[in-house]
Amino acid sequence: MDYVTVGRVVAAHGIKGEVKILVTTDFPERFDAGNTVRVKTEKEVAERKITASRESKGCIIAKLSGIDTRNDAEDLRGAEIVITENELGDLGEDRFYLFDLMGMTVTGIDGRDFGTITEVLQGGANDVYVTDKGVLVPALKAIVKKVDVANKAMTIDPPEGLPGA
Repeated sequence: MDYVTVGRVVAAHGIKGEVKILVTTDFPERFDAGNTVRVKTEKEVAERKITASRESKGCIIAKLSGIDTRNDAEDLRGAEIVITENELGDLGEDRFYLFDLMGMTVTGIDGRDFGTITEVLQGGANDVYVTDKGVLVPALKAIVKKVDVANKAMTIDPPEGLPGA
């Protein structure tokens, strides 16, 4: 079964089995107390109920059922919190999942080939799509004219001075 990662356990927290989760989803309510999550380790994918959760410094501190000691929590370090593709939420118009963008071909409105998206840089004013040809495409409506997820194709109107343009 294919899974989509929505969080990653980055550390144990305290001595009672809490874990610190780096959230990688636009739907952080997935980590609310009372919800059930799938925890994927190298050995297995196990469902765990979130018995308590709180936000802390951009992460979620969660208590998961069956994880009762710091050692139990340490064993989950690096584990992924995953969902199935059927559980993906609707992002709305002009928003895309990162995994949908990976491998997408980027073509200029004039037909020039700018390569295939290999990475998405996040954190600034806007995302930046990196192609295998070293082209950095700002994720702006003025530049990205069309995204066709089904055909893994993106059409851009490259600004003057864009490397590769």
